[in-house]
Formats: sequence, C-alpha cells, structure tokens
Amino acid sequence: MATRHFLTLLDLSQDELRYLIQRAITIKNGLKAHGPTYTPFTNRTLAMIFEKSSTRTRVSFETAMAQFGGHALFLSPRDTQLGRGEPIGDTARVLSEMVDAVMIRTFSHQGLEEFAAASDVPVINALTDDYHPCQLLADVMTWTELRGSVKGRTAVWIGDGNNMCHSWINAARQFDFKLRICCPEGYDPREDILAAAGDRVVIERDPMTAVAGADLVTTDVWASMGQEEEQARREADFAGFQVTEAMLDAAAKDVLFLHCLPAHRGEEISETLLDDPRAVVWQEAGNRLHAQKALLEFLMLGQVNG
Repeated sequence: MATRHFLTLLDLSQDELRYLIQRAITIKNGLKAHGPTYTPFTNRTLAMIFEKSSTRTRVSFETAMAQFGGHALFLSPRDTQLGRGEPIGDTARVLSEMVDAVMIRTFSHQGLEEFAAASDVPVINALTDDYHPCQLLADVMTWTELRGSVKGRTAVWIGDGNNMCHSWINAARQFDFKLRICCPEGYDPREDILAAAGDRVVIERDPMTAVAGADLVTTDVWASMGQEEEQARREADFAGFQVTEAMLDAAAKDVLFLHCLPAHRGEEISETLLDDPRAVVWQEAGNRLHAQKALLEFLMLGQVNG
C-alpha cells in the first residue's frame, strides 16, 4: 500500500472521511463495551514531534497508541537534532527507518509538507499555523454522533479566520455542509482556501445574522499561539463576537456548540456557556482519542471491516 499522509482533510476522499467518522464511532463503542481489548498495533511506534505545546493532542495520541498495543515517543525540539538545525528531510528519512508513523504539531505548514515528502511512513498534521484537521475529525464525529448525517446542514464559525477556520472550510467541502464564517473585517480566512469551497461557504459580519437557524455554532480563542502580543488589539477588534447563550437561542432549537479548547471564558465565549447543555465540548475533546485511533488504523492498516 502506498504511503498515505494526513496533512489536511483534502488528503482523503469524501468516502474515506465518512468511513473514518463511522469507524471512530465503532471504535469508541467497542472501547466502552469491552475496554481496550483491540490491539492491532503490537510493537508499532508513533513518533510525536511537538514544536507547539499541547494537552489534548499529546494525551489523545499517546493513549491511542497505548490502547492499540503500540508505543508513542514524545519528541520536542530539545530532544531532537531538528532543534540543532538538521534539515527537515534528513530527520524524516531517519525516522522512516525506525518508526511506523509520525505525528507533528508545528508552526510552518510548508515545513510539514517538506517532512511528509521525504517520509516513507505516514505523517499526520496535529496542527500547523494553517490547518488543524485532526480536530475536525473529532468535531464532525461529535456532530454525527448527536445529530446523524451532517450533509446539507449549516455550521457557523465565529471568530478569527485561522487554522481552525481553514479546516472548517475544508470540512464543509468534504462532508458537504454549509458554513457561515462570521469574523471582523481584517480577520478573514485565506482567500484561496475560501474560494476553493465555492458557494458552500459564505462570510457574514453580524453574529446574530450568522447564527440564525444554524445547526451548529463553533469558535476558537481570539489570539492563537504565537499571537499573544496581539491580545489587546484583538480583544478590541472582536468586541461583539463573543458567543453567548442568547446567540445560541437564535439558532436552531437543537443547535450544538463546539470549541476546540482551551477556552477563555469571558472572551470568545460567555463565562457560563460551557455549562449550557447545548455545549458538547467535553464529548468533543474526548472524541479526539477515538477519531485519531480510526485515523492511525486507516493510515497504517487501511480500511477495516467490523
């Protein structure tokens, strides 16, 4: 089987992504019913390269490998020759000789692509400055678990046109739902990513208009990692874009709220929004484990029946 990478949602076909979502739900249900008895990764190793800090990403991938009977190696720039200037391609070639897959959480998407081009084993994007596709697998899994097929439904992104927004745009293309993006002027997503989605994605400036009748509302922090010095300016620019219970009241009666976490209560969301029953962020966070298990299994073993 040719090596497959997962750098964006566009690396898999629509059918493969739908398979992954259903497979993740099956894996989750099996774990709940029987415990971690399915161990297809005996003696397999995942290298995890972290140039950006993480809670959910590290815990979910490391636990996934352990429950599947494999092993995960945590590597920071301090632990590797990457931190001392070894070319990305050289590191990729070395790791390809030793491990079964590589997960990278980094800044430059171009650097990730360079690593994948030199790698003979699957490479997974666990977040770059441009995309966060693993989070979208968990998000669509959560939406599907609770509401069935997402095809033809309407999601609303409120906030910065950042890496999460870019991945929501790709998700609208791949899972065939409508996406309304609501952001202040000057914070739009990248034009090429937006244009490729065609009429599935529209930009709105008024949050209450954007959420009207929506099936799902989601957001992210206003200042991502590396943008901390912009915090004060962003807080001023995003005034009026805080997601509140009143905003959800304007959406569909069965609306769901998602947030990739960590959340800044009192900033991009109201202080009490995560306590609202329409907020399903803890289930969403937990689904990172199951969605990534399905992804790892698919990249290393292919599609599995049952």
